[in-house]
Amino acid sequence: MASSTSRLRSVVTLVAIGTICWLVAGIIAILLGADAKVIWTCIFGAVLGTTGIRYTIRRSRRSGI
Repeated sequence: MASSTSRLRSVVTLVAIGTICWLVAGIIAILLGADAKVIWTCIFGAVLGTTGIRYTIRRSRRSGI
């Protein structure tokens, strides 16, 4: 059971790091006055990352891992 918990933590940590990177990139893009396409890409990347975190946690609870 400990290995599945650590695997879940590593997946959630990896997705969280990616989400934070998208947020930082979005802030930098806004400050530098980037095109709207770049800013929207960062927003959607962060939203999908958040969705990925929620999905991973929910899936692990359902499967009993």
